[in-house]
Amino acid sequence: MLRGLFVTGTGTGVGKTVVAAALLHRYRAEVPLRYWKPIQTGIEQDDDTAEVGRLGRCGPADVLSSGVRLPFPVSPHLAARLSACTICLQPLVDSLLAEANSSCWIVEGAGGTLVPVNESETIADLMVRLGLPVVVVAKTTLGTINHTLLTIEALRRRALCVAGVVMVGDRNAENRSAIERYGDVVVLGEMPYFDPLTAERLAKWAETELDRQCQLLELLR
Repeated sequence: MLRGLFVTGTGTGVGKTVVAAALLHRYRAEVPLRYWKPIQTGIEQDDDTAEVGRLGRCGPADVLSSGVRLPFPVSPHLAARLSACTICLQPLVDSLLAEANSSCWIVEGAGGTLVPVNESETIADLMVRLGLPVVVVAKTTLGTINHTLLTIEALRRRALCVAGVVMVGDRNAENRSAIERYGDVVVLGEMPYFDPLTAERLAKWAETELDRQCQLLELLR
């Protein structure tokens, strides 16, 4: 049985990669954790796997580097079309299952939950195939309530477990309260922007501020 968490976001650039690295810091002492990003676009500009390796203090065995890697920094379906290929989800799922063993996985999506990956499927379809509980990453700024509630609704319509939300940016108590109330979900943490963004600063935050009630631990074990 595949165990772990799927990290999705309300859109691109909201902080999924940093949150994925924070989750590694938070729980690697409790369970054997590995990271995987199955689909990466714009690989020549941004390598999220390498960034998680840096921020999460990962060794080579802690990350799975294989997957779809495309050069164009656009939606996966368009990046694939521009590269004259098609993204097929089942081979990606099979490659993870072949590596599963006794590890738990932090799997990071590409863009937002409903970003298309081919002519008929989205990142949400990959989530359904993997069946992992989902952590939603959202900004704290104006518009986040609507974006986050729509993401939660889309996940629950597909019978996916929403494990919680991590908010990124300056603290906003009203937005947090609204997301928890109307989304019937827990906010697992409010992550600030780090300047500079280092593994040390991220680890300190994760160990003291992320999922203080250890609600994710039962989902990982």
